[in-house]
Amino acid sequence: MIAIPLGCLLPFAWLRALPNDKLLHFTAFGSMALLGGRLVSTPLHIILVLLAVLAASWVIEVLQNLVPGRRFCWRDMAANLGGVLCAGACLALLPHG
Repeated sequence: MIAIPLGCLLPFAWLRALPNDKLLHFTAFGSMALLGGRLVSTPLHIILVLLAVLAASWVIEVLQNLVPGRRFCWRDMAANLGGVLCAGACLALLPHG
């Protein structure tokens, strides 16, 4: 879980070209939401986990403005949201408790 924020906050010059940045955002934040959602047992807690992951993704995007070569990107936020929503749909279909 620590690798995702660290990777998002590395200076751009330290990174090699990524083949599909938006797919990585979708997968990373969707995975965090899915794993976090499986750790809790009530629907309310699942919703809170999904909102927390989405809020964390927003904070990371805002913090990127402080990193050389990085900036806030609404398309990254859209990919993050898509991953979180997909995780939420999966969690709704999985038994919990």
